Amino acid sequence: MNIAFFLTPKNDVAFENVNSTMRQALEKMDFHKYTAIPIIDDEGKYVGTLTEGDLLRKLKNTPNLNFNNTNKIIINDIPRRMHNKAVFINADIEDLISLSINQNFVPVVDDNNVFIGIIKRSDIINYCYKNLAAVSK
Repeated sequence: MNIAFFLTPKNDVAFENVNSTMRQALEKMDFHKYTAIPIIDDEGKYVGTLTEGDLLRKLKNTPNLNFNNTNKIIINDIPRRMHNKAVFINADIEDLISLSINQNFVPVVDDNNVFIGIIKRSDIINYCYKNLAAVSK
């Protein structure tokens, strides 16, 4: 099965640009109650994933940084520990299963590596569960 069926399109995904501020990312993640969001560059290409842990480590390891001055920190200057591997839109569902073990979502890119959306781990698990249930009947 082609993964396009599971795609949450970019316009329905909370993401940030590498040139956005730490404050913008914090507020977006808090508003949506997400623990991680995709990061894209000015050309719309997926460059990585920003996590709560990345933000906490930046806050902890930067002297005099507090919530009030996080608007001075650019996302691109925040070290990221996790890089959610992206897949191309023509990938198969089987390609996603191993990625979803360690990722809340799998970023999806087109042939030019432009970010077009995500596939949520919950959608992958639901697909696997339904197939498992169908086989066991």
